[in-house]
Amino acid sequence: MISEIAIVILNFNGKSYLETFLPSVIEFSPGVRIIVADNQSTDDSLFFLSQNYPTIEIILNLDNGGFAKGYNEALSKIDSKYYLLLNSDIEVSSGWLDPMYAIVQEADVAGCQPKVLSYSNKMLFEHAGAAGGFLDRNYFPFCRGRIFDLTEVDTGQYDNAQDIFWATGACMLIKSEVFHAVGGFDEDFFAHMEEIDMCWRIKKIGYTFKVAPSSVVYHVGGGTLAYNSPTKTYLNFRNSLFMITKNYTGILGIKIFYRLLLDGVAGMLFLLKGSPLHTVAVLKAHRDYYRKLPLMLQKRHKIKRLHFPKQDLVGMYVGSILWARYFKGILKYSELNFRLFKR
Repeated sequence: MISEIAIVILNFNGKSYLETFLPSVIEFSPGVRIIVADNQSTDDSLFFLSQNYPTIEIILNLDNGGFAKGYNEALSKIDSKYYLLLNSDIEVSSGWLDPMYAIVQEADVAGCQPKVLSYSNKMLFEHAGAAGGFLDRNYFPFCRGRIFDLTEVDTGQYDNAQDIFWATGACMLIKSEVFHAVGGFDEDFFAHMEEIDMCWRIKKIGYTFKVAPSSVVYHVGGGTLAYNSPTKTYLNFRNSLFMITKNYTGILGIKIFYRLLLDGVAGMLFLLKGSPLHTVAVLKAHRDYYRKLPLMLQKRHKIKRLHFPKQDLVGMYVGSILWARYFKGILKYSELNFRLFKR
């Protein structure tokens, strides 16, 4: 039953998004519990909710611990079979819940995501999730419908439901017992890539993730942090190294050394393109990775104790998405060599 779902919207100074997008969530989610978890907003978000939506539940988090801690804290207080994590800058559509709910009834499915299109251009896939997420052999994320900064026009080319490596945190339906079984999000990530890390850890205990393309939402994207922000660059580069250190099962030193080299090239390209603040962000990411390395190695040790079934790597692309994009000129997910995806 759809009533088994709790929709949880994490908010920080997002009154304008709540004004714009909360009406669609209410309209198209009849009978579903809707909760706003607030990360100590300093705008009048809470006053707006109390005046206009007094029946919506509010959870006040202790501080602004980012996406990871904010959701962990809020979800620890919510008794529901399924959590639907929803960004405040998303417009949902009619019938959006049913396809995802049907998929998570499968015993081996931990969670799923809808098709995510751009709110500003509803013919384009949106960066954060598109039609399902994957990782390449160097653990760079990409999606059906998005490779790096290139998003495709949605022509229905990815309308089949299928296994994916990771589901977007912008709109993710997940079994609560599975979320808590792996300890939720890693709060050291603060924000960005924490959902990929969590999906990977969940896959290690035998579950899968899927996409439900017949469920459609429209995402503004960059609502809390702009896509071109140096802070976003910092978090993505640092957290990618965190994720690899924790979850990679091969010889870690070799993999990290290679990723650091690739990051260095990226830093130089930022500089050549006239974006020195992004170069500095990469350097800071590496500095803070080393500072947290002992802690990440402790987490790696704990994760290695888990049973590693075959589906740990299902959905991984064993080719290089960098090579495909910048040396082979591949611009679309559909142009990739599908024999290089783990099944």
